[in-house]
Amino acid sequence: MNNRNFFGIITATIGLCTVIAFFNAGMENQVLSWPSEAYFGLTFSIGWLTNLSASIAYLTAALIFILIAVAFYRLGSWIYGLMTRQS
Repeated sequence: MNNRNFFGIITATIGLCTVIAFFNAGMENQVLSWPSEAYFGLTFSIGWLTNLSASIAYLTAALIFILIAVAFYRLGSWIYGLMTRQS
């Protein structure tokens, strides 16, 4: 694994933690339950706003979190490439 991939993974981790903290802002839950609360909250919001079935709402919420992680990974590797002048 090269430095570019490592920087992308670190950026994706920090990005996901930031998104999860954003979803749990103002709640009095334990920090260890934040990821599941963010997932269930997003699932509830998708199901409530779109009238999708529960299984499709769960799948859509998982895909959204995966897309967020991939977007932050790509952003991190792109920034590392800019810093080191690699394409």
